[in-house]
Amino acid sequence: MFAGVLRFAERCPACGLSIAGFNVGDGPAALLVLAWGAIVVTLAIVVELSLSPPWWLHVLLWVPLSTAAIVGSLRVAKGWLLAAEYRHAAREGRLVP
Repeated sequence: MFAGVLRFAERCPACGLSIAGFNVGDGPAALLVLAWGAIVVTLAIVVELSLSPPWWLHVLLWVPLSTAAIVGSLRVAKGWLLAAEYRHAAREGRLVP
């Protein structure tokens, strides 16, 4: 389903479905930033209130953790959103009840 790390292939190698017509856009990235952001902020508050580390330790902990979590789960989120578009026959610019 993927041609690269985060880029979709033109066609599914298993069934031949044309993936080029689907457009997941920035939806998965926005969803992950919000979800992981809430988790990381909660963890940072817990660590701050229980251990009171210096500010630079927060930077060393949370910036790489946030980046790794978002980039690591982006492929799954993009695949999930593409599958949801396929399942619901979502197409751009179409309003059909």
